[in-house]
Amino acid sequence: MHFSSVLAAAALAATASSHTILQKISVNGADQGQLKGVRAPDSDYPIQNVNDASFACNKDIKHQDSTVITIPAGAKVGGWWGHVIGGAQSPGDPDHPIAKSHKGPIIYYLAKVSNAATTGTTGLKWFKVAHDGLSNGKWAVDTMIANSGWHYFTMPTCVAPGDYLLRAELIALHGAQNAGGAQFYMECAQIRVTGSGTNTGGNTVSFPGAYKANDPGVQVNVYDNSGQPYMGGKAYQIPGPAPLQC
Repeated sequence: MHFSSVLAAAALAATASSHTILQKISVNGADQGQLKGVRAPDSDYPIQNVNDASFACNKDIKHQDSTVITIPAGAKVGGWWGHVIGGAQSPGDPDHPIAKSHKGPIIYYLAKVSNAATTGTTGLKWFKVAHDGLSNGKWAVDTMIANSGWHYFTMPTCVAPGDYLLRAELIALHGAQNAGGAQFYMECAQIRVTGSGTNTGGNTVSFPGAYKANDPGVQVNVYDNSGQPYMGGKAYQIPGPAPLQC
């Protein structure tokens, strides 16, 4: 077995419960509050089957209120991740917001709905509005950890006003060299976009259905020959369609 495979297996075993949950949204720097408008489970465990029926917004949702978060088109939007509900699992938790070994991208999708507070998640059509993968030797997860759990994107200015579900997804790739080894963490937020845009997303996908288990961004060995998880200088292909361009 190659050294990188040994290291990857060891990392997977050592951090088997070093998981994460999206719990808050911010808009132009304003924290909207813990679990306000965010549909979240109590469990921090990932989904690893890309065909799971709950792949849109996660399973066993325990936290859902009637809040719909207003987001102006063009706003800076943040999502906050924590190891468990509330944040750290214990004082000095080294795996909050997620274990450092869990390298990977963070991706954002929208689905147009009539009422964000009450809509179900089956059969929705999703379009990608932003993604952040591996850039200049840093994964999106590295950026999120450095920002104490926050990761940001800009809501495209051309998104049409109305209610949407915002799907925030983190993919941990530390075991992704094996089939079914990628870990998918996702939660959905209930939002209302304002502005004068007209685009409701042309290149839409379904969840499940958007990803295949052998997609190059899903089944991928991120380790180089020395065991470093930064692709050895290779480019990483983020799963899903291209983000919306205005």
